[in-house]
Amino acid sequence: MDVGAKLKEARLSSGVSLDSLQETTKIQKRYLVAIEEGNLHILPGKFYARAFIKEYATAVGLDPNELLEEHREELPSTEEENVQYTRIQRTRRENNSNDKGSRISSSIPSIIVVLLVIGIIIVAWLFIRANSSDATDPSEEPQENNVIIEDGTNDSNTDSGEGTSNEGEEENNEENGDAAEDNNESEDSPSEELSVEVIEEGTGSSPNSVIGVSNYGDEVTVSVDVTGDGEESWLEVTSGSGESLFSSVFNAEAAPQEWDASDFDSISLNVGYAPAVTISINGTEIEYPVDMSTVHQKLEIQFN
Repeated sequence: MDVGAKLKEARLSSGVSLDSLQETTKIQKRYLVAIEEGNLHILPGKFYARAFIKEYATAVGLDPNELLEEHREELPSTEEENVQYTRIQRTRRENNSNDKGSRISSSIPSIIVVLLVIGIIIVAWLFIRANSSDATDPSEEPQENNVIIEDGTNDSNTDSGEGTSNEGEEENNEENGDAAEDNNESEDSPSEELSVEVIEEGTGSSPNSVIGVSNYGDEVTVSVDVTGDGEESWLEVTSGSGESLFSSVFNAEAAPQEWDASDFDSISLNVGYAPAVTISINGTEIEYPVDMSTVHQKLEIQFN
């Protein structure tokens, strides 16, 4: 008995209809029928064949790992899909570099115009300033006759004025010194930013990597989203204590998802198709330790 027939037999034995199974697994009914009839080529990708069969088996009470191992030869390999994705990714990088070059060349005329306008403003300002300085003739300024009256009262006033002036200068120096110290203290205490460190980089076709996160403040928010409306992936999320936070097909309808991880020591993510899923901590996107040409990746994020 092939894998599709075994799944269908288990579904019928459990009394589960296709409509009910579609609601439970979030897999479209036509894909469920294709799995039962053995038409795995209808599924959107070879990776999804294994993911959908695993979800189907769980929903009808079968052990998914044992079922996949028993029918390993029937299921398609994901190696060709990895090669195809690598080619697509290379094409996207080339297109992005071409777009950047065209954007830079198109912005050069605008930059030249701005520089010309700034130059005209500077020349006009210098011309106006030169004219205003020429209009002022120092020889025409009236000379004031200074009359000095010697009196003991003036001497005392002068002495008191000098004392007041010196005291004011000392107070200003002290205030300026305090302000300089405050500025130095503010410059010497840089603000802390979220720190991300790769503790262990996974290997193999399904690498399991460990990431350490620190300087995240009093609260930790973990959020996941899809990279586009048409993207889709299988996603499992569990807390460090083993609590299941999410386990289903992850697409634009299910995105975004967010969890408060302030009380967690760690959180684990099993991403079936890494290019379709972004992971962020407190709004900062976390990069995958392994190149995303390896589509299936597992991450353990530890909060230090």
